[in-house]
Amino acid sequence: MTKERLITGKTQLLGVIGHPVEHSLSPVMHNAALAQLVVGEASRREDIAHLGLDYVYLPFPIAPENLEVAIAGFAAIGVVGFNVTIPHKQAIMPLLSEITPLAQTIGAVNTVSRQNNKWVGTNTDIEGFIAPLQTTYKQDWSQKVAVILGNGGAARAVVAGCHQLGFAKIHVVGRNMQRLQGFAKSWSNSPISENLQVDQWEELSKLIPQANLLVNTTPIGMYPKVDESPLSGEEIANLPTGAIAYDLIYIPKPTQFLKQAEKQGAIAIDGLEMLVQQGVGALKIWLQQETIPVEVMRQALLNHLGLGK
Repeated sequence: MTKERLITGKTQLLGVIGHPVEHSLSPVMHNAALAQLVVGEASRREDIAHLGLDYVYLPFPIAPENLEVAIAGFAAIGVVGFNVTIPHKQAIMPLLSEITPLAQTIGAVNTVSRQNNKWVGTNTDIEGFIAPLQTTYKQDWSQKVAVILGNGGAARAVVAGCHQLGFAKIHVVGRNMQRLQGFAKSWSNSPISENLQVDQWEELSKLIPQANLLVNTTPIGMYPKVDESPLSGEEIANLPTGAIAYDLIYIPKPTQFLKQAEKQGAIAIDGLEMLVQQGVGALKIWLQQETIPVEVMRQALLNHLGLGK
């Protein structure tokens, strides 16, 4: 029988900030991992707090106008680290003492840690995104084409991830030419710009037949609008058999976009694994240890979503 886990004065705080944030699944998987780590260590040693494994992970709803004061408050109460989600991933950057080169490249932060009394920001979304493409679906990407739907913050991590994997060509597709040009310009001092091309939505009919990887970074199809898809049936009908369709959305599972793609013989990946893997990356930073119970995190999410084995 496992000992009941108590929150005490020694319990250290982790969390996620966003607006809204009450629907975040991060607390589900992080607290499952933290409980597992405590239980594992408890069998060897009683004093969990002494081991530095006494943590709890909480959602913090923070409105944009309160961001600066909230971060100061986190420092005051000794928060160890936190994740950052919409709409704060870019707004938080000026409030941090240090930003890793990777996060600078993407222009967004999703993970913040307290180091030497300073806030340090990084981005684990890239490793989250590429994890299934480096393991389960590993292949030589150097002659392959990626087509990315959307040009917001999430698309930035996907572009950087595709570049890291070595894609020959990365197409970013959007509806607003001015925003697309701004997106392209933002990479102008990076080697990524050599392989990157921005295209308007009207070009999709030419791009989809070339796509080896098709990624949806838009919120179209997310709960509660589960019947929507960023692409029409006619557009996705041209996706080559054996291509990978990757949706960053994880509710519903699968999305309409992935259902359409699978009908065309594509391999479907949803955003749940990306969520798990970016969380693993964050825990490694906060806990300063490499061994994180990934399967426990994944299973906690599946159970929470009613998809458990």
